[in-house]
Amino acid sequence: MRAIGFTEFGGPEVLKELDLDEPHAATGQVRIRVHAAAVSPSDTLSRSGAARAIILQMNPNYAHPQPPYVVGWDVGGIVDEIGPDTETALRLGDKVVALADPTAMKGGYVEYLVTPADSAALAPSNSDHVSAATLPMNALTARLALDKLALPAGATLAVTGAAGTLGGYVIELAKLEGLRVIADASEADEALVKELGADVVVPRGADVAARIREVMPEGVDALVDGSCQDGAVINAVRDGGAIVSVRAFVGSDERGIVWHPIFVSDYLTDQAKLDRLCRQVESGDITLRVAGTYPAEQATQAHDRLEAGGVRGRLVLTF
Repeated sequence: MRAIGFTEFGGPEVLKELDLDEPHAATGQVRIRVHAAAVSPSDTLSRSGAARAIILQMNPNYAHPQPPYVVGWDVGGIVDEIGPDTETALRLGDKVVALADPTAMKGGYVEYLVTPADSAALAPSNSDHVSAATLPMNALTARLALDKLALPAGATLAVTGAAGTLGGYVIELAKLEGLRVIADASEADEALVKELGADVVVPRGADVAARIREVMPEGVDALVDGSCQDGAVINAVRDGGAIVSVRAFVGSDERGIVWHPIFVSDYLTDQAKLDRLCRQVESGDITLRVAGTYPAEQATQAHDRLEAGGVRGRLVLTF
C-alpha cells in the first residue's frame, strides 16, 4: 500500500513515499480507499516531533510508537471494506469523510485507511473528495469547543485565528447558535472573516486582547484561541468567563476564568456529530475551503507551503 510518511522527525524533507502492508477491516471497522487527505498544522507538529510534548502533557502514560510514522487526521474516499459483524449504516461504495487517529502515528496519508466505523460519515452530497476531506478534524474541534463552553444565545464569543480553518468553523457554528462573535483578522482577511459571519472584526496581533476590550469593555463571555496565543488572550475575557485552548495550554484562573484545553480525539468516534456537520455543509451553514491540492508524492511541498504561513483553508493531498 502506498503511504506518505517518515522514519525520523524533522523538516518537510523527511516525508517520503512508503510501501506498507495493505490493512483490512476487523470487527467494528471500515476500510476507506482514500482519495484525499487534508494537511493540517497538527501534521507538521507531529512530523517535527513537537507534538510529542503536547501529547505527553495530556497523557503522561503515552507510549510513542515505533517508525515508520504516518500523519494526517482527515480523509475523503470510498468505503471498500466492512469488517465482519460490524454494525453500521455505511455500505460498500459509500462516499465518506473520516477521521484517522495519528496520535498512534498511523494517520490518513495512506491509500487505504482502516478506521472505526463510527469515525466515518457520509460525505456532504455537494462536495467532492478533496473539499470533503477539509471538514472532519477542524469542524469537530470547533463543535467540541462550543460544546465545552455551552454559551446561551446572545452571549459574546471572541475567536482568534479567525481566518484559519478552525476559526472559520467556530464562527459559522457560533452564529447558528445565536452568539455574537468578535473575531480577529489581518486587513487582507477582514472581508473573509466578515463573510464567515463575524459581527465585529478587530486587528489581529499580540495586542488582540486590548482590541477586543475596546469593543467589549467588560470583556467577552468566552474566547476560542485558534491562534494559540495562550495567556496573552486572558484580558479579553470577563470575570468568570472561559477560554478554549487547542494545544493543551491551561493558563491562570485569575478572576475566576476557566480554561478548557480540548483535543478532537474526544469526538473521534462520535459519528452523529460528524454526520450533523456534513449535513450542515449540504444546507450551506458550513463552508468548505480548499487552499490548494498536491499529488501525495508532493507532500513535502504541501508542508513547506503550510509552514510558510498565510494559507486560508486546507491544503489537500490526492491519492
